[in-house]
Amino acid sequence: MPFQIGTRFRLSGGPLALALSIALTGTALARDIKVVHVYDKTGALEAYAKQTQAGLLLGLEYATKGTMMVGNDKIVIIERDNQGKPDVAKAQLAAAYSDDGADIAIGPTSSNNALAMLPVAEEYKKILLVEPAVADSITGAKWNRYIFRTGRNSSQDAISNAVALDKSDVTIATLAQDYAFGRDGVKAFKGALKNAKVVHEEYLPTTTTDFTAGAQRLFDALKDKPGRKIIFLLWAGAGNPFKIIDLDPKRFGIEIATGGNILPAMAAYKQLPGMEGATYYYYGIPKNPINDWLVTEHQKRFNAPPDFFTAGGMSAAIALVETLKKTGGKTDAETLITAMEGLSFETPKGTMTFRKEDHQAMQSMYHFKIAVDPALAWGVPELVREIKPSEMNVPIQNVR
Repeated sequence: MPFQIGTRFRLSGGPLALALSIALTGTALARDIKVVHVYDKTGALEAYAKQTQAGLLLGLEYATKGTMMVGNDKIVIIERDNQGKPDVAKAQLAAAYSDDGADIAIGPTSSNNALAMLPVAEEYKKILLVEPAVADSITGAKWNRYIFRTGRNSSQDAISNAVALDKSDVTIATLAQDYAFGRDGVKAFKGALKNAKVVHEEYLPTTTTDFTAGAQRLFDALKDKPGRKIIFLLWAGAGNPFKIIDLDPKRFGIEIATGGNILPAMAAYKQLPGMEGATYYYYGIPKNPINDWLVTEHQKRFNAPPDFFTAGGMSAAIALVETLKKTGGKTDAETLITAMEGLSFETPKGTMTFRKEDHQAMQSMYHFKIAVDPALAWGVPELVREIKPSEMNVPIQNVR
């Protein structure tokens, strides 16, 4: 019987039915690509985490031109709060993969939480895109092939900061938090120095509020040394190690140095005009269309410039979308790994590339010198020069 308008019919299952369905609709069947963001929505690093989330959503908007679609597939974001606790982070990621059916995970903020999550990605054979946890061991000794990272690692921080501080007449003591971020960071920093000498390492609990005792040990280690004497601070989240300035290290000829940070933390930098260091991001430094868009849109929506971790969240989102474009929306781990290894993509910081050997995103860092602008509440990191990925010999450390 010839087909007539209004005729009811039903397709039976099987390949023929799927092919006929595609032919009739003129397009492939769409599906949801589920992306879980497991991050420190509450806890000590809440401020960092909220920036990452804002950047992630802005990045997806930018990369998909506001559609949240890649081809016919819709990107769906699922949020899970790890509360700043490694055991919770591990459980939340497992639940996201098993209960939520997440195809890909992004996060977390804390290095300790990230280290707890790495084996879960390997167990479920699903991708975890780490942003912004920093510890070298994430793409080093604790790494597995399901882990990629858009965030910078401790070695990138350390090598770029060594550019500013590594002189033969410099003696350094370090102050860091006593957990993976702090210890990996100091280890990488020491390894990057070729001329300056580190004479003391001070590790304090992440909850420290009184820095007096630690500062005295730092002063004692440096005060009698010749040449330039520097305390290098490596700190994240709660607590304010810049309180040691109130204890007057200048009386011993001791300077303070540190890397970049979020804008509220850089309020303390106004006390240190001329301080040099290196940063991952400051909104006024990169000159490219993506950063221009981010700065304009963030200012418009939040009445503030984008911050340190906002750029990281956006970079992760762009990496995700560029990967899905390359795979045609396929999300099985082997296809994603093949697509992501060696992938270059544009970000607010310029080009990043996932290194094939350890899946670390190779990226520029920025040597800065602090200036004071009375109109701004923070010390302004003015660009001395961009440190290109090719200038940083970031070690491959993923020997298991």
